[in-house]
Amino acid sequence: MENIDILKRLRYALDIKDSDMVEIFKLGGVVLTKTNVQDMLKANDGNDENNQICNYRMLESFLNGFIIFKRGAKEEKPGESGDNKNFMINDYRNVNNIFLKKVKIALAFTGDDMLAIFKAGGAELSNGELSALLRREGQRNYKVCGDRYVRVFLKGLAERSRK
Repeated sequence: MENIDILKRLRYALDIKDSDMVEIFKLGGVVLTKTNVQDMLKANDGNDENNQICNYRMLESFLNGFIIFKRGAKEEKPGESGDNKNFMINDYRNVNNIFLKKVKIALAFTGDDMLAIFKAGGAELSNGELSALLRREGQRNYKVCGDRYVRVFLKGLAERSRK
């Protein structure tokens, strides 16, 4: 799944307004105007220029800003610097896993909430399967999250939040 598709579907599922998108990007460290956001979301699918507009860093900045937007800024511990931006997305293989983790954090979902959303989207996952998707890359039971799971999750999220 392309990064812009993930953004568009998340925006639809949660009914995020353009002004909120601008604020979320700003909280994630990317300064965009409302026009920039609208142009990015209107871009044609499959267009290479569109993929450059929403690269991995841009998507992860949005997700980081989304966490801050929903839950507030994380308090710094003594000895931590405020500019510590740890980006977790390295390449296309772990985008979906990180997306699920960050949305789970932002919306304060429990494992049961996630399973209910997957079920609403049309996929039955076990606790073990969900746990494997949410693990850190490199851990023993880590499983790469396919595009199908993200589509199903976003479909279930839209059904749940747009009732």
